[in-house]
Amino acid sequence: MILIAIIVGCIVGALIGLFAPMVSYTYSGYLAIAIIAALDSVFGGILATLKKNFNLTIFITGFFGNAILAILLTLLGQKLNVDIYLAAIVVFVGRIFTNLAIIRRYYVDMVMKKIEDRKEKKETNNK
Repeated sequence: MILIAIIVGCIVGALIGLFAPMVSYTYSGYLAIAIIAALDSVFGGILATLKKNFNLTIFITGFFGNAILAILLTLLGQKLNVDIYLAAIVVFVGRIFTNLAIIRRYYVDMVMKKIEDRKEKKETNNK
């Protein structure tokens, strides 16, 4: 079921991307940092789901809060002529990679456990 949702989401996202209007250069920095901040929240939500402590209110507030904070940092950096948004990118991308590594370990451990269980079951049946 989750696989079907992922496939449908990818197809819908690709279609939207093909037919969406181009973002002007003026706003592309804001959009890029908002997307990175939103992805950080999405991966955090996936991790929270795996740990069985997902809270929709925390996810929604974090999703929009992170995106708004990142956009404000980008705006402040442009006003001060300092690339402050780079700090937000480093933090958000670092958290994305950390969450992705934890998610990957979770699934690798789950697959390895299933393989070990099958081996044990096969050895038990052979005796």
